[in-house]
Amino acid sequence: MAQMIFVNLPVADLPRSKAFYEAIGFANEPKFTDDTAAAMQLSETIVVMLLTHARWKDFTAKEIPDAKRSAQVMNALSRESRQDVDAQVDAAVRAGGVADCNPVQDHGFMYGRSFEDPDGHIWETFWMDPAAAEHGPGDQSAEADA
Repeated sequence: MAQMIFVNLPVADLPRSKAFYEAIGFANEPKFTDDTAAAMQLSETIVVMLLTHARWKDFTAKEIPDAKRSAQVMNALSRESRQDVDAQVDAAVRAGGVADCNPVQDHGFMYGRSFEDPDGHIWETFWMDPAAAEHGPGDQSAEADA
C-alpha cells in the first residue's frame, strides 16, 4: 500500500464543508463518513478528514483555534499548470471560500495562490516548472535585480 496523508480539519458545519470540498475537486468516501466526520479524497494518497468540533475533541484535549483569526498550518497542493492554480482558487471562491488570503507568488519558475475554506483553513495551490522541480530554480539573482 502506498503511503498516504490524512489532513484532519475541525469544521463548524459539516454539510457546508463537505459541499465546499466537493466543489473544489474532492470526492466524498462514504465508507468513512457519518454525521460527525467526512472523508474527502483528492487522490489515492491524499484524504482530508472533516471533523465536527465534538468529534475533533475525541482526538485531542487541545483547544480548537479560530482559523479565521490565527494560522497553525498551511496545506499546499501542486497543480499541473498556472491555469490549474487559478481554476482551483476560482472554484474555492464560487464554493464560499476566500481567495488570496496570502500574497500571490509569481517567481517565473513557480506560481502560487492561496484560499481559505469556510472555516478559515489555508490552502496553498501552486505550479512549478518541471525543470525547476527537477534541477532547482537556478540563479534567480538576475530576476531579483529586474
